[in-house]
Amino acid sequence: MSAENGMPKEDGLDQSLSLLREGYLYIPNRRRSFQENIFETRLMGKPAICMGGKEAAKLFYDPAKFQREGAAPKRVVKTLFGEGGVQTLDGEAHQHRKAAFMSLMAPKEVMRLTDIFVRQWMETAQKWTQQSEVVLYEEAKELLCRIACEWGGVPLPEDDVKRRTSELSAMFESSVSAGPEYWKTRRARRKAEKWVGGLIEEVRQNTLHPPEESALYVFSHHRELDGQLLDTKTAAVEVLNILRPITAVSIYLAFTALALHQFPEEKPKLMDVDEPYTKYFVQEVRRFYPFFPFTGAKVKTDFEWSGMDFKEGTLALLDLYGTNHDPELWENPDLFQPARFEDWDKSPFDFIPQGGGDYYAGHRCAGEWITIELMKVSVDFLVNRLSYTVPDQDISFSMTSMPSMPKSGFIVRDISINLRSESDENENK
Repeated sequence: MSAENGMPKEDGLDQSLSLLREGYLYIPNRRRSFQENIFETRLMGKPAICMGGKEAAKLFYDPAKFQREGAAPKRVVKTLFGEGGVQTLDGEAHQHRKAAFMSLMAPKEVMRLTDIFVRQWMETAQKWTQQSEVVLYEEAKELLCRIACEWGGVPLPEDDVKRRTSELSAMFESSVSAGPEYWKTRRARRKAEKWVGGLIEEVRQNTLHPPEESALYVFSHHRELDGQLLDTKTAAVEVLNILRPITAVSIYLAFTALALHQFPEEKPKLMDVDEPYTKYFVQEVRRFYPFFPFTGAKVKTDFEWSGMDFKEGTLALLDLYGTNHDPELWENPDLFQPARFEDWDKSPFDFIPQGGGDYYAGHRCAGEWITIELMKVSVDFLVNRLSYTVPDQDISFSMTSMPSMPKSGFIVRDISINLRSESDENENK
């Protein structure tokens, strides 16, 4: 280790392979060894700054000091985000585009989404009762693709469900892949953009009429600061930036089921989904299990902070997983303890599984609220509405594969619907 610019510097010509080998633990490992929350390294042949912890997160989300344009590797933009998407914008352009996303997160729209999800969950669960076993992660992807499209105003014929689920899933399952898998993911995105782009053209030609509160309608009619409609490709990217993240909640659903299996003492506390403890449980799943390892930005202009020099154009990575497991912020961070959220001060910088900072002005994930609500509905089904058994299987998850998930996909058998759940469903018809 050496020290330059006032911050520890990792020795070596390039640490890209180390990052891939260590995955979620690459930054936390070095924060511990350097005993610093910020250090310098080299990634992809260039200097990079890695940072974690509450104060570092506050710094990272300061738009005067960091920008998103040009930060994400091109292969990630071309697979996960989509070219021209809101994640790559800064300043007024970002805030204007982000406002369109946030308009979809109004309470009545979140409620509409959860109502769709409850109905689709029940319909799917009834099919599961006829199957010998279910791989929950695989089934959850299809379930969430269905509800994302219905809520987003995107027509999804039954014979297209598996194909569209596969395309949306590829974008987040293989966004950091290489070789044939990377090109497979690129093809999946191109097909999905062509699909949604065609629907946008139909909306603009007044031959398709999605609900005005839906993502398809909003981005088909969205105008940029110059008053011009988004081009069809970029509009398709933004609609997919609704469909893809909702489908990706399948990872959290698999981890929710895993948590209920690993910590069965939690189940009696989750009998009433409306109790605050259900949200505490959901938040702890999001804190405890791996989702995004880190997020990136670039130093906007030279500045000095806490005796450290930050040079314009330098890549910066914020440690999301490590911040959620920081012993300076969380007591016993490696223990699963939902009750810790009872006293959490709701800081936007210490609990950041889907990014930090402000929803409206910053780059915090617009869909975080709906992620929480979808997980609460899933907890209710897994605890109160369904009965099932969990056979022996490999429920371990990798800390190097990104994204991570239970290796078995979490298999369940002997599924039945509880009588109370059937009664509630009949009353709602």
